[in-house]
Amino acid sequence: MTNVTNNIPSIIEDSAKTVSSMLESVDKITDACNLLINTLKTGGTVFTAGNGGSAAEAMHMAEEIVGRFRNNRISLPSVSLVADSTVLTCIGNDFGFDKIFSRQIDGLGRDGDLLVIFSTSGNAQNLMLAMESARVRKMKTLCILGRDGGPLAGVADCEVIINHNATERIQEAHQVILHILLDAVENAFWPSEQ
Repeated sequence: MTNVTNNIPSIIEDSAKTVSSMLESVDKITDACNLLINTLKTGGTVFTAGNGGSAAEAMHMAEEIVGRFRNNRISLPSVSLVADSTVLTCIGNDFGFDKIFSRQIDGLGRDGDLLVIFSTSGNAQNLMLAMESARVRKMKTLCILGRDGGPLAGVADCEVIINHNATERIQEAHQVILHILLDAVENAFWPSEQ
């Protein structure tokens, strides 16, 4: 039997190092917070998308904006484009998997809204098409990416890239960014705007 504890310290150290590397991105994370807050303060809706583990981050963000992060502040408008299985399977079946997010943006997105994309690689065609649909609808865009950002790097109004090659380390850092964004929303809307 292998001793599983042999790798635990190195995993913890690598995770901590990856999260600490985000100190170099404080300005970009601040820009992302301001973009999110401005969207919500001006009545826009925040749409979120991602695939796999990043889909979980997208759902997490939307539910915390509509529900709450820490305190009982006002409910704010957010929709996770990964959450409705009937919409996803309908669009996937009729238009193809690449259109599962863009088709929703085509129907729901408006000028003043924000599309937030989570991706550990930036390579997914369905996310790229969602970005294109958001641009057509004059939505703002925020990409939270990993590795070198892939084809999604440089196409959003704001982006934060975790420069690491391990998906799990990128996802851990994305979770921290997500909580920073939600904390910024919390501070902007509670308690003065209850």
